[in-house]
Amino acid sequence: MDASLDNILRRIRQICVDMFAENLVGVYLHGSVAFGCFCWDQSDIDWIVVTEKPPTPEEKENFIRALLALYPACPPKGLEMSLVLAAYCRQFVYPTPFELHFSNAHRQAYLADLRGYCRRMQGTDPDLAAHFTVIRDCGIALYGPPVKELFGPVPGMACLDSIWRDVQNAPDEILQQPVYLLLNLCRVLAYCREGAVLSKREGAQWGLSHLPPQVRPASAGCRQHLCRRPDILRGWAAGASPGVCRLYAGGNPDLSRPGEKIVKLHNFLHVCWIL
Repeated sequence: MDASLDNILRRIRQICVDMFAENLVGVYLHGSVAFGCFCWDQSDIDWIVVTEKPPTPEEKENFIRALLALYPACPPKGLEMSLVLAAYCRQFVYPTPFELHFSNAHRQAYLADLRGYCRRMQGTDPDLAAHFTVIRDCGIALYGPPVKELFGPVPGMACLDSIWRDVQNAPDEILQQPVYLLLNLCRVLAYCREGAVLSKREGAQWGLSHLPPQVRPASAGCRQHLCRRPDILRGWAAGASPGVCRLYAGGNPDLSRPGEKIVKLHNFLHVCWIL
């Protein structure tokens, strides 16, 4: 493991132990670190903090303050953390309640109003179904019991709905985020077809092996992008047609008809990824 990453993970673990003491149940990595494909310049550090009971407002503030202080040592894309109760790990609920959330997207809001934002940052998050699924598949315990002693099964339909939300607006957003959305579309299609839980890099490889020949160059381009070739998809992104992309129907699919999702995703890949 990269020494800088290892140092931050040690500090994250210690911050959690110091802040929550006997209330802390575990700290679990998911995302690129857990998949073994972390890249300092392109990845954030994703983790879940699990406590037995809700932290106090003061504990939340002190915790976020410690994370903000850690930022100078963090990768450019920063940190993404959700704090959840152990009860929802043992017996999954969808969408999953959370007690606190932190990411780059919320950093400025915390800096502007730490107390107020800590009190408002609580609710439910459909993304946690996908995160819990990854944790059960390949998550890393920085602290606490082994993953499957704490995290119960996540129903397949909950995970599917969770990952679908990441790609449902692909027709309108694919030109702005071609690599992110193309790889996530591959990951969703792989989950629909095989129940496979893949990283972005594995999604690119899956696309090369499973998508029609005319679509595979886009997956290859994404894979090269992940290997520090950000120029690969620029020509494709500039030439793709938003009108054609919109042939793919947005919105949530009928979760009782998984075949519908496969057809929509497959057709979208056929139609809009033209180099």
